[in-house]
Amino acid sequence: MQEDFRLIVDLVLVLAAAAGGGLLVALLRQPVLLGYLLGGMVVGPAGLGLIKELIQVETLAQFGVAFLLFALGVEFSFAEIKKVQVISLGGGGLQIALTILITALVSLVVGWVSSPAQGVFLGAILSLSSTAVVLKCLMERNETETTHGQVMLGILVVQDLALGLMLAVLPALDQPAETIGLAVVTALLRISLFAGGAVAAGIWLIPRLLRLLARTESKELFLLGVVALCLGIALLTEHLGLSIEMGAFVAGLMISEVEYADQTLTYVEPLRDIFATLFFAAIGMLIDPVFLWQNLELILGLVALVWLGKFLIVTPLVKAFGYSLKTALLAGLGLAQIGEFSFVLASEGQALGLVSRRVYLLILGTTAVTLVLTPFVLRLVPSFFNWAESVPWLRPYLDADVPKEVASDIPIQGHLVVCGYGQMGRNLVRLMQEHGLPVVVIDQSESKIQQLREAHIPYVYGNASSLRVLETAGVDKARSLAIALRDPMSTRLCLKRALELSPELDTVVCANKDQDIELLYQLGAREVVQPEFEASIELSTHLLAGVGLALPVIQQEMQQIRSHHYLELRPERSPAQVSRELQLAARDMNSRWYRLPDKSPLADMTLEEANLRYLTGVSLIAIRRAKGEEVDYPDATAILQTGDRLLLVGTTEELAAFDELAKGEVAIHDENMLCHWMTLGVNSPVVNQTLAQLDVFTRCSVQVQAIRRDGKFFWFPDNNMNLQAGDLLLLCGAYPALNQLQQLLSVQGVQSIFPVLS
Repeated sequence: MQEDFRLIVDLVLVLAAAAGGGLLVALLRQPVLLGYLLGGMVVGPAGLGLIKELIQVETLAQFGVAFLLFALGVEFSFAEIKKVQVISLGGGGLQIALTILITALVSLVVGWVSSPAQGVFLGAILSLSSTAVVLKCLMERNETETTHGQVMLGILVVQDLALGLMLAVLPALDQPAETIGLAVVTALLRISLFAGGAVAAGIWLIPRLLRLLARTESKELFLLGVVALCLGIALLTEHLGLSIEMGAFVAGLMISEVEYADQTLTYVEPLRDIFATLFFAAIGMLIDPVFLWQNLELILGLVALVWLGKFLIVTPLVKAFGYSLKTALLAGLGLAQIGEFSFVLASEGQALGLVSRRVYLLILGTTAVTLVLTPFVLRLVPSFFNWAESVPWLRPYLDADVPKEVASDIPIQGHLVVCGYGQMGRNLVRLMQEHGLPVVVIDQSESKIQQLREAHIPYVYGNASSLRVLETAGVDKARSLAIALRDPMSTRLCLKRALELSPELDTVVCANKDQDIELLYQLGAREVVQPEFEASIELSTHLLAGVGLALPVIQQEMQQIRSHHYLELRPERSPAQVSRELQLAARDMNSRWYRLPDKSPLADMTLEEANLRYLTGVSLIAIRRAKGEEVDYPDATAILQTGDRLLLVGTTEELAAFDELAKGEVAIHDENMLCHWMTLGVNSPVVNQTLAQLDVFTRCSVQVQAIRRDGKFFWFPDNNMNLQAGDLLLLCGAYPALNQLQQLLSVQGVQSIFPVLS
């Protein structure tokens, strides 16, 4: 076969194998990168040996590295770093430095490397985490806007930026030990001169060139010019003694701040994806599966060592920068793997002779395994925290999200709390202020808090899903709560914890996805708004009015759609899909399946009669009947039956309270007895008195069955227990007695927060 045609056949084989491997791992819900490596292993020399022109394929694969780095430079955003600039620059820089230092010392002591330069190189490889895998996991779980998501992305951006510097300094590590210092300094000086030239070109030359190309209105010419620019600068850096990868990255940075950056990235992405696939498949062709199998024990040990080491470096760093332990743990687990760009460093290091063939294969195997493990670990993390929050001595450490700053003019009561100061939150605040209503905003973005400071709007700087932050914002004394957070998980937790503080709070919630609508209603939201559906309603209103329909009729129809929770607008999903989505959402919260005991007093009661959320705090979001029928998001008319399995969401105390209620260990209201929640006012004279000191309950034949304090339940409180301001008292007795007690205690400063149950 002719050599040039053989190369075409090899390229087709490699791309087909990569596509097949990518499809396989995608079906297994793993990063497609692993499929590309697997495809390369299958057709490579250590596999079926189908590839003959290996050197030529590897040469073409270098285009993949160049386009990967170029696209990374174009995507690089200083705005992303600015959101969490302290932890990004400080924490990210320290993480890289500490990883390199510790790895170099350990590898020298253990004997993995023979020189400090090799130890530094190994540390550089281990210091990088996977932007692609972590970002994909965060996006799948809608956690990119969470605190831990922003911290991880900020550190990853700094790691990606450091990659360019590593590639530039890497050739200097190949110098003799006595001249390595001079070589590094020379390399850094060369980088500085090149960076100065790049900045000048990025300001005066590149924008004009891109405008000229764009003026032709030819997509092909624009793409050709951009590719020529990328590869031309990459070759220039190679000629200057730096690396092609460094040049491609700098070329991307030169374009990143130009108005045509997005257009450039759109055109280049298909080329990047194809050649990057070729690069990772070429890496796979170098992996020997027999070697991996023979050294499996060693590789798994290295995986454990790498995972533990990076976790122990990242977690304390994030905690030291003022974040909660929970955020630090999440960031430590999320960044513990080795990234895909480590393959680039490893390939360059092997070419320079910094690592042996055996060490190189061990690096590849260890990196691949850590990439496989990352999605599994991040999926298991919520379950771990649910368990940890059930352990009393661990809970205070995990719920340590305290307000970082509180405005001095925050209102005390009767105000509106807005969680999230994005575009929707800003509009809400402006409209409320136009009507003279007091508002408090909760946000955890430094830039948003600065906007609030400048606008003199009362704020709480912190995580809106934290119980302590919500307490500081005065949610328990607020008139209403609006939740406009971009992260669904934070939205659910914020709603759940706000209702723990004030079960009758008027809450309106923005649902980011239509799948969340019913769940948010089930968790206690008074109103749920879905922006896309609302836009559809407004467009329909305009169009129907335009064709002559009466406006009152249109408004009535649209209000009916809202009252039905947008059911007419939602895409149809099978019961199995609804059940799967429900259980995925519940898995991220503290939930459990509970079997209703035989002869439970709750049996044959409707959910409205049982009043579970008010009596125990739990939310019932699914029922599985004994005959196999499943009722997802049951409404108030759903009847509980003996043998039902109930999917409950709530804190450990709330679940325990429900267990006692279901077993009949505490009373519930029936024809002869009612249970009624009342809140103890701040100025009440009974504050700081014990139940034993008060005979008012005995005189009225009313029993204090429970006290709810700071979201925790105290069932059948001891007579020596002190009453505190803000306590919710569960009073049970006959209707006349409860009514009499309400009037009596109102004089003493106790206000009812619920209408008397009837």
